[in-house]
Amino acid sequence: MDLTALSIHQAAELLENKEISPIELTQAHLQRIEQLDPQVNAFITLMPELALQQARQAEADIVHGHYLGTLHGIPLGLKDLFETQGTRTTAGSTFFDEYIPEADAVVVERLKQAGAILLGKLNMHEIALGVTNENPHYGDCCNPWNLACITGGSSGGSAAALAAGFCMGALGSDTGGSIRIPSALCGVVGLKPTYGRVSLRGVVPLSWNLDHAGPLARTVLDVATLLQAIAGYDPLDAWSVDMPVENYLAMPDGGVRDWKIALASGDYFSDPEIVDKQVQAAVIGVAELFEDLGAHVEPVPFPNALEAAMANGLMTPADAAAFHHQRLEGNPHGFGTDVLKRLQTGAAYTSTEYSLARRMQTILRCEFNEFFKDYDLLLTPTTPITAPIRGSADAIERARLLTRFTAPFNLTGLPALSIPCGWSASQLPIGVQLVGKKWSEAKILAAGRLYEQAGHPGPSIASLA
Repeated sequence: MDLTALSIHQAAELLENKEISPIELTQAHLQRIEQLDPQVNAFITLMPELALQQARQAEADIVHGHYLGTLHGIPLGLKDLFETQGTRTTAGSTFFDEYIPEADAVVVERLKQAGAILLGKLNMHEIALGVTNENPHYGDCCNPWNLACITGGSSGGSAAALAAGFCMGALGSDTGGSIRIPSALCGVVGLKPTYGRVSLRGVVPLSWNLDHAGPLARTVLDVATLLQAIAGYDPLDAWSVDMPVENYLAMPDGGVRDWKIALASGDYFSDPEIVDKQVQAAVIGVAELFEDLGAHVEPVPFPNALEAAMANGLMTPADAAAFHHQRLEGNPHGFGTDVLKRLQTGAAYTSTEYSLARRMQTILRCEFNEFFKDYDLLLTPTTPITAPIRGSADAIERARLLTRFTAPFNLTGLPALSIPCGWSASQLPIGVQLVGKKWSEAKILAAGRLYEQAGHPGPSIASLA
């Protein structure tokens, strides 16, 4: 049995029944990391001693009948902007190379309380301001399905580690698509929850107004399990919203029968000069499968997606320039070339331009909410293309292309799930995005699980042979 190829739920059943131990599960992942991560470069900081210490504690607890649930003894990874007590948190930047937090981020603490094992801190695009994960300070993160390709970002290390079999689940952050883009390009599942659903306290910010934290895994069920552990109101986080946490593992009676599902159409979502025809065909295949499951699917021009993406694209670097203003003024060349250019662009926006973008955000939140009064789900490609070659184009232009379908839902704060839905002719993963109304994570996850059960071959990891 290859322990690193198991899903969280498959491993959890074996752990609960004492057929495997948390120690051997953790050791299997550490050995695979040691053997193969030099090719992928998914980790910035590996924590083998801490992981084995946590595994020994988990084993003792389980042996003595104190099983905490599905995440107990499960090896996970953390994007390196989640603060970890006593372990450096770099945010992919040399400015934070020696930053040792005094406390864990709230979501890290919640994972620990669930008995999870933390393997280490994962590579990311510098300060999360980019989508290629070509990091000039800690090295490029490489796509396990083709090492010459990008992983996407900024949570590229999280997605790559899952695709390579280095961990069973991971946390990422998403400001313009940074969970969903690498999930699509690396063939894993990633969820951006509703804005305010998951605490951001202890997460190094990129944009206070657009940041979301969320889970990645190899199956939708595993993502739902991770969300169940980390979701919930944090009264000390000013951006957290006090909304009840649903049962994200529940399945609706009747599945998606009689649901109304919109398939995003029009030039913005299906322009053949922008959207790869293989990507478009794979997403249409998802729509057809939902129809087979009893849903009513219709092509619908989704309103003002371009305006939402543009406003998100203005606010992200402007907010980032505000957070990093002292570093930008004192040592601008401490940033990589592409990140410095975007920070300088953000700092140059006028207060009038920023105010107009915030006004657009408020208007589009209202309009997007109105759209979902008529539809249960929206389907779009996650990205217009599959993973491009590393170093082959301008990183900022790539960001505009790869965030095309994801950024609108950061601006409006709606939950969005990326799941694998096929492969290109060159054997690179394709992702489909499922979007719903605010606080509808349970519905989106249920739809994703039904799709997986009906039409997806199941999780797989790259051989890296």
